[in-house]
Amino acid sequence: MTAAPIFYSIRPSHPEAHFFEVRCTLAAADPAGQRFALPAWTPGSYLIRDFARHIVSIRAEAAGQRVALDKIDKHTWRAAPVDEAAPLTVICEVYAWDLSVRGAHLDQTHAFFNGSSVFLCPLGHEQRPCLLDIQPPVGTRYRDWRVATAMAPAHGERGCAEDHGFGLHGASCYDELIDHPVEMGVLTLASFTACSVLHEVAISGHHDCDLTRLTADLTRICEWQIRLFGEPAPMPRYVFLITAVGDGYGGLEHRASTALLCARDDLPYPGMTGTPERYRTLLGLCSHEYFHSWNVKRIKPAAFTACNLAVENYTTLLWAFEGFTSYYDDLALQRCGVITVEDWLALVAATIDKVDRDPGRHRQTLAESSFDAWTKFYRPDENTPNAVVSYYAKGSLVALALDLTLRAATRNHCSLDAVMRTLWQRHGEYDQHRSVGVGDDDIRLLAEELSGLDLDRFFANAIDGTAELPLALLLKPFGIRLQRAEGSGTPTLGVTTKATGDELRLSTVYHGGPAQTSGLSAGDLLVAIDGLRVMPATVDRLLSRRKAGEVASVLAFRGDVLMEFSVQLGSPTLGKHQLLLDKKRNVLRKDWLQA
Repeated sequence: MTAAPIFYSIRPSHPEAHFFEVRCTLAAADPAGQRFALPAWTPGSYLIRDFARHIVSIRAEAAGQRVALDKIDKHTWRAAPVDEAAPLTVICEVYAWDLSVRGAHLDQTHAFFNGSSVFLCPLGHEQRPCLLDIQPPVGTRYRDWRVATAMAPAHGERGCAEDHGFGLHGASCYDELIDHPVEMGVLTLASFTACSVLHEVAISGHHDCDLTRLTADLTRICEWQIRLFGEPAPMPRYVFLITAVGDGYGGLEHRASTALLCARDDLPYPGMTGTPERYRTLLGLCSHEYFHSWNVKRIKPAAFTACNLAVENYTTLLWAFEGFTSYYDDLALQRCGVITVEDWLALVAATIDKVDRDPGRHRQTLAESSFDAWTKFYRPDENTPNAVVSYYAKGSLVALALDLTLRAATRNHCSLDAVMRTLWQRHGEYDQHRSVGVGDDDIRLLAEELSGLDLDRFFANAIDGTAELPLALLLKPFGIRLQRAEGSGTPTLGVTTKATGDELRLSTVYHGGPAQTSGLSAGDLLVAIDGLRVMPATVDRLLSRRKAGEVASVLAFRGDVLMEFSVQLGSPTLGKHQLLLDKKRNVLRKDWLQA
């Protein structure tokens, strides 16, 4: 006998006050007292966010009568036993003022929610099908609002949602319910087909977007990625949900959609020529989240095959699932012809600069960075650059290094492309019943199997060690030269700073650098160097008067105490990395890049 679906409804009850009313109705509740829990985190964003803190009121009822509801931990409630014939409903009011891709945001202009931040889970009933009634806010000002989501309309159900309309939507289980974010508002809609799959774009927020250009570029990106893994695509329909704001950036992957936050200036505008940097960044973000449709949503670390959304789920593999995705996001733009080879090389050089800038790469391995994401990467502080390496940035460089290693040793007969395709064939899931998680050593073993190489030392150094990646050596056979531009020649304090008006405060003091050695600390307010006042516009001029190795007198406020430091100035900062393309024909490169 098929279990009755769990019925949910969500309504923007008070947009001006940022409140959703969310209901969950369950038939055949636990006779001992049904427990309901809200996730503490959302897949794809590895930080405990405690979404339950946004529930401002909650109550339960059955057969028109109030039912006692006790809170038993920070995100779990237990209802008193009810008659099995009486469906149990829990109603909560959720405060939604998190303008991000992770939570929920509501005002008079739009509504967005990520399901894990609003939908209670009736524990013990996670596999039951779900029906969701998405309701509009009340009032004539909302008459033009529409709905965008990859969740399917509940066909055959009374009140079934029409195309981009309010009404009933269906999900096969709770996990699917929370994996389809929803955007409501006055939406700009567009669609395109990639490898026979319908793709939609829904943009909220004031903007002036060239939809023809955007959909044309997204078509090329999506088709390239689908063909990389092999048709058919793993989803019947895909939706790009874009919230355009004055200034913002972010993305979160889902099984058939992505929630994106961008600045209005990132969108292509009518009459735009070329591919400006801001638009290129947006396309890279779209490409990144789309690649996750395979790499993390379906090819998963073993730790994520049955996520516990109440606690941290640890894995040492985020360098592969985020880092490899970060390698392919911009590479896909180049290989499908949206950007040039030179554009892509500049993006790689910028990533090398980013990794090279922070001493944390010498102190934390990529495996450790992945495991510690919950407590370190997503909670940065003034010492993060000294202690943490990014599994996104360095992970993408490891992907580059591995790809080059495989290609050079096998004359392009084996590559990271082949590794990703085989991961998909062996570990990908088209549905929730086919997930075979990736173990800690599976990627190395697979790369060795496909290439015939012994990669133990490569992975020991790149993943479990802190050695520098030999990128210059690896790039050389492909006709690409890695070098550094000349620096400014100005000696350094070994810090990063934050300017506020005419004030300059230290934001990071690099480990082992001149400032740290002298006793300066993050948060100190620079006042003077060698008796002359420091301002954001003058600090470099003051330092340029001295030479590396000389001692400068630095005055700084720590709190309300004026302190003096003798700082032995450090060597000038090296220039930025450059990747220079040998214009001569290179067979290895031709099979790798679409030059």
